[in-house]
Amino acid sequence: MKIAGLAIKLGDNINTDFIISGRYKFSITDIKELAKHIMEDIDPEFPKKITPGKSILVAGSNFGMGSSREQAPLVIKESGIIAIVAKSFARIFYRNSFNIGLPLIEADTDKIKEGDSVRIDLDKGRMTDLSQGIELSSKPVTGFMQELLKAGGIVNYYKKYGELKI
Repeated sequence: MKIAGLAIKLGDNINTDFIISGRYKFSITDIKELAKHIMEDIDPEFPKKITPGKSILVAGSNFGMGSSREQAPLVIKESGIIAIVAKSFARIFYRNSFNIGLPLIEADTDKIKEGDSVRIDLDKGRMTDLSQGIELSSKPVTGFMQELLKAGGIVNYYKKYGELKI
């Protein structure tokens, strides 16, 4: 599976309250409306940086820490971001993301810059920053996790196959 897009760069320790502020937890239940507020506590202009279907979020360590709210990965996916590359992810965020079909890639992100064109090969665990002409290694995504991504998440996978083949 291959993914390509333009990098939107963030730093370390991006928690779920930065992704979608807790103040909207009960006041906005429509995911499309929530997506309009993505990362607004970090950067009020963040939604304008997203090109739906062409943006890859690039961050540092411990992305998605905080609560286990599923709204955080849902808002990212709904905003049009096609994948997240980070040095590491909080465990529950990692699983919630794959469950909804949002690809997460673990890699050293230090050299990637805002706006760089990035291509990711999930099968080979390779990432290329086309803007800089550098290749970076990433953790390969396992076969089952790739199946979840191809199906669009765990619910669609279950609907298609009728059981989980773990």
